[in-house]
Amino acid sequence: MEDNYRHKGLRKKLIEELVTKGITDQKVLDAMNRVPRHAFIPSGFLEFAYENKAFPIGAEQTISAPYTVAFQSQLLQVEKGMKVLEIGTGSGYQTSVLVEMGAKVFSIERQKLLFDFSKKMMANLKYKCQLAYGDGYKGWPAFAPFDRIIITCAAPRIPEDLLLQLKPGGRLVIPFGEGEMQEMMVIHEDAEGQFITEKHGAFSFVPMLENKNKSEI
Repeated sequence: MEDNYRHKGLRKKLIEELVTKGITDQKVLDAMNRVPRHAFIPSGFLEFAYENKAFPIGAEQTISAPYTVAFQSQLLQVEKGMKVLEIGTGSGYQTSVLVEMGAKVFSIERQKLLFDFSKKMMANLKYKCQLAYGDGYKGWPAFAPFDRIIITCAAPRIPEDLLLQLKPGGRLVIPFGEGEMQEMMVIHEDAEGQFITEKHGAFSFVPMLENKNKSEI
């Protein structure tokens, strides 16, 4: 997979744009500066790869806009070595950013087309992570609990199974709501064991789907 000076130059400009938009976590910026986003979209669309826009990737799904990826990653507050569960692998771009941040990533995708693509992409980029084809609403009990959980699709409800798989003191980042726009929320547990919800503005995601019959989990 080619990653030449032009690609790196476009990436640098994108990172500069993300800084102007309020992304301050240097770990996020450094990770995104290392991940070749152009590898995750169809060849021939290089001019779109480093624009701050979502892009279709098949199966009626999209690769999120870079700012959205950066914003969710920043809210997640990932430290090296943390176990992170990602619901919605998609193309694998967000997965790659988390791996570059030093997380131990466990990611679930319910679209077989995208699962196959992301699995191949992680191998090509030599990123070590655990990928599964299945229903993200159920999480991944075999590897729970997780320090962090990130949902990369619009959730009409907060999956109870995911809260149960979150470590005490952990954080869950979720685009919550139905319709065209969702509220980006962070859910974390306080010292008394109560879940606290923070709201962080409106975003637009493809819907989260459940009740997948086949599963590798």
